[in-house]
Amino acid sequence: MLSNSLIELDRAHFIHPVSSYRSHEATGVRVLKSAKGATLTDISGRQLLDGFAGLWCVNAGYGQDSIIEAATRQLRELPYATGYFGLGSEPAIRLAARLAELAPGDLNHVYFTLGGSDAVDSTIRFIRYYYHAKGTPQKDQFISVESGYHGSSTAGAGLTALPAFHAGFGVPYSWQHKIPSHYAYRNPAGSNPQAIIAASVAALRTKIAELGADRVAAFYVEPIQGSGGVLVPPPSWLKAMHAVCKEHDILFVADEVITGFGRVGPLFACEEDDVVPDLMTTAKGLTSGYVPMGAVLMSDRVYNTIADGAGKAAVGHGYTYSAHPVSAAVGLACLDLYENGLLENGRKAGRRLMEGLRALADHPLVGDVRGRGMLAAIELVTDKERKTPLPAEADAARRIFDRAWDNGLVIRAFAQGVLGYAPPLCCTADDIDGIIERTRTTLDQTLEDRDVRAAMKG
Repeated sequence: MLSNSLIELDRAHFIHPVSSYRSHEATGVRVLKSAKGATLTDISGRQLLDGFAGLWCVNAGYGQDSIIEAATRQLRELPYATGYFGLGSEPAIRLAARLAELAPGDLNHVYFTLGGSDAVDSTIRFIRYYYHAKGTPQKDQFISVESGYHGSSTAGAGLTALPAFHAGFGVPYSWQHKIPSHYAYRNPAGSNPQAIIAASVAALRTKIAELGADRVAAFYVEPIQGSGGVLVPPPSWLKAMHAVCKEHDILFVADEVITGFGRVGPLFACEEDDVVPDLMTTAKGLTSGYVPMGAVLMSDRVYNTIADGAGKAAVGHGYTYSAHPVSAAVGLACLDLYENGLLENGRKAGRRLMEGLRALADHPLVGDVRGRGMLAAIELVTDKERKTPLPAEADAARRIFDRAWDNGLVIRAFAQGVLGYAPPLCCTADDIDGIIERTRTTLDQTLEDRDVRAAMKG
């Protein structure tokens, strides 16, 4: 009775993000009740392995007592403090200092946001201000990468390069430009890593020349493209793109909202390529999804240019909940967990995850297995040699998600037949093995789908 009541209330009132409103009204909501470690329990008592950490974000896993206690203490002591008027709270100050200490290079200045989308939106404003302060306001063109995701705010959605975030919204804007993705499995340059890097470098140089280096403000990139299908660039790709930006005095923005805080091994993914961006966005694993928070980490050069340009005037950018003390307290507790064994467990679990997924490569539907650490994907095809995607009739996003759910597994099922994985870093060996076993069952069931079998027969 309770479940039915909630379904009806949801149907009548709750607008779900990135969903077909009418389809959701027809199918209804799945209500989650509780969670512990890497296991979710729905309102009917059904248990599921969370192979996607909520929305790439519950890095620490569910039910971590130290996080809960940190939030509870802060709620009792000081539940809110603004950063306006020169005010602050101890947790926010300590979290900013600790992030600056842990971040690569001279990313010594931290602006707190509510999440990833407004962190990206904040970078756009800061970059505009930076060039105005430098006396070069004509540098107002922004470049990002096809299949990339940089949030769904009004401005950030235009840097995002996924059709669903553009259709009906009037974006991208004329100042937002794209270059092709490094997508190794389907790259016109082939699969050779150096050829892919060369093609991306050439594409970036061509776009800069087309727009004029004196006009290009910034280049945005995810170290691994998440919502585009977990697209992993070749080693040193990030470093090569960074070098082009430095050569042309273009700000390099690393979007680590998904890849940050141990998701791919190190605390920040750009460390693996020895890249120090000019600005870096983070969120998700910053608080492991327990409470909302994001952050923009800013280099000394960018910060000092903005500060000197403003002089005694206020830099007019702020949010009511920026540097929220409860979120900051949670962020500190998460960092403690990462540094006291969770990162290492994530690396160990990530190796097991990749080994298990690669063992599925012989399945008739598996065309590609890719990933790094606890961020991975399987791409399904009906013809491995031709790399033929699943037919539209297979309704991959819905059917695969439904089958995995029925098998006790939550994953990300993309429309093009890509299965995405981002389990909590706290996963045990049994958790990882369960994810692999339930994935194989889901693949076997998909192989029996009438539309899939018809496509495989040609």
